Amino acid sequence: MDAKRELTSVDLAALVAELGRYEGAKVDKVYLYDDDLLRFRMRDFDRGRVELLIEVGDVKRAHVADPEHVADAPGRPPNFAMMLRNRLSGADFAGVEQYEFDRILSFEFERDDENTTVVAELFGQGNVAVLDETGEVVRSLETVRLKSRTVAPGSQYGFPDSRVDPLTVGYDAFVRQMEDSDTDVVRTLATQLNFGGLYGEEICSRAGVEKGLDIAEAGEAEYEALYDAIGRLADRVRNGDFDPRVYLEDDRVVDATPLPLEERSGLSAEGFDSFNAALDDYFYRLEREPEEETTGTERPDFEAEIAKQQRIIEQQEGAIEGFEEQAAAERERAEALYAHYDLVDEVISTVRAAREDSVPWAEIEETLAAGAERGIPAAEAVEDVDPAEGEVTVDLDGTVVPVDPSVGVEKNADRRYTEAKRIEEKKEGALAAIENTREELEAVERRREEWEADDEDDADEEADEERDVDWRSMSSVPIKQPEHWYEEFRWFHTSDDFLVIGGRNADENEALVKKYMDGNDRFFHAQAHGGPVTVLKATGPSEKAREVDFPDSSLEEAARFAVSYSSVWKDGRFAGDAYMVDPDQVSKTPESGEYIEKGGFVIRGDRTYFRDVSASVAVGIQCEPETRVIGGPPSAVEPRAETTLRLEPGKFAQNDAAKRCYRKLKGRFADESFVRKVASPDKIQEFLPPGGSSIVEE
Repeated sequence: MDAKRELTSVDLAALVAELGRYEGAKVDKVYLYDDDLLRFRMRDFDRGRVELLIEVGDVKRAHVADPEHVADAPGRPPNFAMMLRNRLSGADFAGVEQYEFDRILSFEFERDDENTTVVAELFGQGNVAVLDETGEVVRSLETVRLKSRTVAPGSQYGFPDSRVDPLTVGYDAFVRQMEDSDTDVVRTLATQLNFGGLYGEEICSRAGVEKGLDIAEAGEAEYEALYDAIGRLADRVRNGDFDPRVYLEDDRVVDATPLPLEERSGLSAEGFDSFNAALDDYFYRLEREPEEETTGTERPDFEAEIAKQQRIIEQQEGAIEGFEEQAAAERERAEALYAHYDLVDEVISTVRAAREDSVPWAEIEETLAAGAERGIPAAEAVEDVDPAEGEVTVDLDGTVVPVDPSVGVEKNADRRYTEAKRIEEKKEGALAAIENTREELEAVERRREEWEADDEDDADEEADEERDVDWRSMSSVPIKQPEHWYEEFRWFHTSDDFLVIGGRNADENEALVKKYMDGNDRFFHAQAHGGPVTVLKATGPSEKAREVDFPDSSLEEAARFAVSYSSVWKDGRFAGDAYMVDPDQVSKTPESGEYIEKGGFVIRGDRTYFRDVSASVAVGIQCEPETRVIGGPPSAVEPRAETTLRLEPGKFAQNDAAKRCYRKLKGRFADESFVRKVASPDKIQEFLPPGGSSIVEE
């Protein structure tokens, strides 16, 4: 699959919703790289340095970038950059808008003497135009003189012809646009409705409509399903309800989206807190990851491939379980409609009659609420009225069902059965896919066994050679970074090779105890409020449970971990106490009259205490058998890492301390690009305790 190099209209709509948070940032300076990449360096009162990038060349993008991802300033600034500096220095960033549903963004900047608009055209050949307060072009990267529009200095900026905005179009207009087409459904969505290929396919998948269905064969049911799917997408974009993903194929980035897409379900994915952060990570990796060079004699990274296939199987199993639940829920809704036929029919008839008399939805909602107060069963059953969807939601003895009052009970139930059938078909496809993945996993495992059998005689010699590798002086350090299930938490391996995991927040504390703590593990916590749940694992999730006699060294390291990542560190203290209990002593059930807040637990029975435990951590770069940042108690981390830094409670904020560590570690390797990839400041920050830190000078 080719990697995405241009943002879609949906991407831009989502991005605009997030960029508003930077309003009020002041422009310091503007740079131009290679005639197609603009960098706006700004200062924000709350966020500090802000780097806004706009690129309109082969790659077309706009987003705020991590300062570590920004290239050094170019040499002598060209005239275009100097013009922008003169107009924007000291100006406030006043917001950004997307022009209709086009791939055009207008960035507004305000200054006491003059306001400026920077228009980024992220389509076709790409262009950036700078406009004054009247909309006249001051200057543009490219001059455009067409019959339909002009973009040239001294002229009024001309936007392209208006296009349909599918996120706001009414149902009747939507149907007209679809019926004007002479091709299939997916191409019509891509062109007539301006979704583009990917989102055209995604809308079809979400609606359960065959992509290749000819428009001449499409009817009301298909149009309603498509329009409903578009509406759900539009609601999430308008509300900023995002769950961003960066998608990878063969460990290379190929796409970044504001929402998980069914069309990308076969790819591995990484989640992000914001779409802007996902775009920054995606384009940084897209442009800077070098092509892999191999001689054909290197040992294939079987472990990474096996981990990838196992991860895909886990995702597929989760999807199958979800499909089963969804299909069962849809059938339950359909059956509930028939079981309460007369009541639902009364609701539908009442609402339909009111709508035919042009009664507003708000008045219908008030009438139903009044009827519920008088004890009318049909009115009492109505739980919600949704004017945007044209639906009423009814509660049928605990089964909540959205109902379309424009059609009868039978058709509403039929839609639920149809949706259940569509979901079950997706389940069948997922079952077939998981079998294919299992076969691929078995094939990789067989290849690994064959490779290891061929190389068995040379294994000892190669191990000796690997121990002698001088990683720091290598000009190109090979990266081996498989994913592990525990990386969503704080973690480290003890000096005896036991896994320790800890929560970063109340949600993760809950998950650790409920999902990941087994009977043979040990539970640790600092004797202080505001600390992570810490679990010393006896076995992994795929291993057979067994009793373990943990060495004292592992127990002490787990206790140090619990203290170091607690409020002890945040309060600037250099030591604290911790305790250990068995899993069966940990409960979510409070004593009578008491309350347990989220992430909290009741501990019953005797505790084993660890007194005056030192609060100190080490972070470093591990090169073998994996290349990654590791962090935790120094006694556990330092023997595993090629190079480390020790930290103690101090004056530098977590983010600043991470950047200081990064600079020091980067200077210790000849291959600085390797450090950027495996030990960037944000990755180091994951291993730093909350609060201030200082590096212990050696």
